Amino acid sequence: MTRAILIDDEPLAREVVKEYLEDYPEIEVVAECGDGFEGVKAIAQHQPDLIFLDIQMPKITGFEMLELLDSRPAVIFTSAFDEYAIKAFETYAVDYLLKPFAKVRFKVAVDRWLEKQHLEETKQHVQSLMESSAAAPSYNERIVVKVGSTIKIIPSTDIIFLEAYDDYVKINTKDGTFLKNKTMQFFETNLDDKQFVRVHRSFIVQVSFITGLVPYEKESYKLILKTGDKLPVSKTGYTKLKKLLQI
Repeated sequence: MTRAILIDDEPLAREVVKEYLEDYPEIEVVAECGDGFEGVKAIAQHQPDLIFLDIQMPKITGFEMLELLDSRPAVIFTSAFDEYAIKAFETYAVDYLLKPFAKVRFKVAVDRWLEKQHLEETKQHVQSLMESSAAAPSYNERIVVKVGSTIKIIPSTDIIFLEAYDDYVKINTKDGTFLKNKTMQFFETNLDDKQFVRVHRSFIVQVSFITGLVPYEKESYKLILKTGDKLPVSKTGYTKLKKLLQI
């Protein structure tokens, strides 16, 4: 039996999916969720094979919810999202259903997944989609992290600096530090380059927290922050800082 979860803030949209799934007795709906917070908990509890996921939801988006999962099921997006996002879905072969969708279109999506059952391939496609999802709402304005069983939304304005930390990135904020399983390149690409600058291969800093730049050893510098932190600056980082700060 295939386990499925429906994650959508619109009850009517969930009812439509459930009705269409009546033609698939091999697929059991094990949970319904009205937002991404509920979705994270339900996926951890039920370990579904497939989820039907909306994108624009209260609290956190569908993209942000996927980032918080330890293991990702196959995903069929059900959304009234814009044309740009739809093109992204097509590029990465992650199926989508554009609301309102007909039963025949729903059948195409589900049959395609049932025929392939290439879960690893599907997960990789979802990961690729998220890595390039600058089109995701509010993606540059906040970072969503999981702290134990709690989900925390960090506004980008609260970030002091980011630091490479093994396979993670350590996010240093006014409220403490948090870990995110992403790359420094990901954050460099997705954070506002007018607010954040990569000063070193291991550090990205919010410009508003910079108070000074002082020489350190031969042809190198240290960045001084309002918090008192002192961060190394590479040659490339120094060039970026000079341009950004107009010094």
